Amino acid sequence: MKIRIGDEVLTEHIRVRIRLDYRGEARSGRFFFGGKTKEEMAEVMREEQVNLLRNVPLQGVVLEDVDLSLDIYTVTEDNGRKLQQSAFAPIVLTLRAENIEDLLPLLLKPEFRKIEFLSPESVNIHRLDLERILYRFSQSFQQELKALEQKYAR
Repeated sequence: MKIRIGDEVLTEHIRVRIRLDYRGEARSGRFFFGGKTKEEMAEVMREEQVNLLRNVPLQGVVLEDVDLSLDIYTVTEDNGRKLQQSAFAPIVLTLRAENIEDLLPLLLKPEFRKIEFLSPESVNIHRLDLERILYRFSQSFQQELKALEQKYAR
């Protein structure tokens, strides 16, 4: 990303902090043993996703820090017919990206909750860059919709 300070143009990476909350639902075990609570399942999901994020690189994104210190929390949701409790295990990622559009795969996840820009302080986006970002967002969104259609068409 290019940043203009007066007459100087500097190239700087974008640093962001992203929060993702992974959902866990209770799983019953066979017979009377081996079942896991919703909190345990949320913790398992969080650990699996952290391992994926650490071991599978995203193009243009460098993982600087993973914060697992936030506690697992429970939310009561209304599904229309009954109340259901779900547990969520949050992760806070500190990332460095070359472009804003490199962050789109993380921002389109259903677990995405919040983003905080750490640097730079201000950003000027050229018209063509904004068009490219919106186009890539649209393409990613269409892919997610197709994946959901295929999943529920079975």
